[in-house]
Amino acid sequence: MIENPPPCPQCSCEYTYEMNALVVCPECGHEWMPAEGAGDAAGPAARVVRDAVGNVLQDGDAVVVVKALKVKGSPSGIKAGTKVRGIRLVDGVDGHDIDCRIDGFGAMQLKSSVVKKA
Repeated sequence: MIENPPPCPQCSCEYTYEMNALVVCPECGHEWMPAEGAGDAAGPAARVVRDAVGNVLQDGDAVVVVKALKVKGSPSGIKAGTKVRGIRLVDGVDGHDIDCRIDGFGAMQLKSSVVKKA
């Protein structure tokens, strides 16, 4: 645990706090990995997630769905070409390694093999 977390790199707020492996700013909501803890979290940081074309994905990227997807409980699925902004990379189940929010559908997880970087 960090005794004095660093100030926020976006808004310079000094009232940041630690939440799990991230440091969080209460004013602007920005979350980031602290520089000191980067050595401890080398496992998840070393993992590289690539899209369907081979581009490396990072948290906060915008992606485009490359093929139509069926969604349980929805009469229509997600169409190819749907843009998804602000993705978060996670260790999901069954290869679902992108956590995101899609307009009209809500929060869901996607596989990196069905998206490409926008």
